[in-house]
Amino acid sequence: MSEIDSKKLACVIARILDDKLASNITILNISTVSSLGDFFVIASADSPTQVKSLMLNVKEMIKKHFSRLPIRQENDLKNRWNLLDYGDVITHILHKDERETYAIEKFWNHASSVPENDWKELSKEYSEYK
Repeated sequence: MSEIDSKKLACVIARILDDKLASNITILNISTVSSLGDFFVIASADSPTQVKSLMLNVKEMIKKHFSRLPIRQENDLKNRWNLLDYGDVITHILHKDERETYAIEKFWNHASSVPENDWKELSKEYSEYK
């Protein structure tokens, strides 16, 4: 099992989501403002089917690369908001309408975000499209 720090894990999850066409991907560093974890990865999907597919793909790829399973997983019956909790990194995959409605980033606006260029650079070796 290869070890990975929480920032790198968040970046790799964002990369996996990006490779599978999730939209509006954001990484928030919540380590200084919450004890829930170190990072949130938040992504949008266009349909409930895509929400579920993205969640399953992240779970499968993180298990494959790092032998890690989420310690908690939540998904509503309609696949409008799914969550994978790896302890240090919590991934939220929301249907675009729920993303707009719940505006997680606004609630966590005191957390800093990781710029897209940074997470893409930190995760480039995990891209399906090298």
